[in-house]
Amino acid sequence: MAYDVLAFYGALVVWMGLAVFGFRRSNHRPFFGFGLVLVLVLNLRYFIEGPAASIAFFVGLYDVFDNLGLSQGEGAPALATCAENACTVWGDRYVNHPSWGVAFYDRFANGPALRTNLLRAHIGFNTIAFVLMHAQLLGPTRFGSRRTHRMLGRISFAAITAGTFFAVWLASEHNEVSEYGGLAAELGFYSMSAFVYGTILIAIRAIRRGDEREHRKWMIRWAGSMWGAFWLFRVLLVVTGPLLRNYESASLLISIWLSAPLGILIAEQLRLRTVRRRGSARTTRTLPVAVGTH
Repeated sequence: MAYDVLAFYGALVVWMGLAVFGFRRSNHRPFFGFGLVLVLVLNLRYFIEGPAASIAFFVGLYDVFDNLGLSQGEGAPALATCAENACTVWGDRYVNHPSWGVAFYDRFANGPALRTNLLRAHIGFNTIAFVLMHAQLLGPTRFGSRRTHRMLGRISFAAITAGTFFAVWLASEHNEVSEYGGLAAELGFYSMSAFVYGTILIAIRAIRRGDEREHRKWMIRWAGSMWGAFWLFRVLLVVTGPLLRNYESASLLISIWLSAPLGILIAEQLRLRTVRRRGSARTTRTLPVAVGTH
């Protein structure tokens, strides 16, 4: 029994509860904070346990959903087996796995050291940028020292520059991986990198010309692209995996192409909702007090 996967599912239930709480109270900090902790749990495993064990855990998260409705051992075009069933943490409970997951495991468990080091570098630098992004947007530095805010911003930009560089390097090999979607996957990852890196470039350009409002707007959109590339990518796989089992790589390609732009759209809607709420609050405070008549 994969108790670590079950524990992660339990954490996701708590996280969804925080999402409902945040929507009702217009306070999203607990949701974002808990999501950040989960990101660290997933990413730090690559440095503590190594890529092979971490990928097996990652694949195990989807085994449950991708095998829904199938009898024991029943396959599908988008499912595949792996040698000694080593690509999952479920033991012999699930022998068929998403084909992209099998390829993902094999490429880093049995691939060259350079590829593994590129993956670690990509994850490490992106994690640094992800953490500092929250410190900038949600933490006290946004309201405190401008010097600190500027310094963290420069570190964030350097980290995401390095993380994106290594992501593009890794993506350049995907044309050869049919389980990912071949050329469509390679171009999709380039697109994802463009959304992530493009939004922060626009934000930096805005602050360099002294437009703080435009800078913050684009930093929120960058945060949306980062959340999309990480979390929406994974959520879409949960939803589309069981639905598109008859089409190899279709589920993964949807996540690759749509996760970052969807993240930007959601972030923009949350930003506009906050702006409208604050505008309504200011209007209410400035309304004249009516004198009642009896």
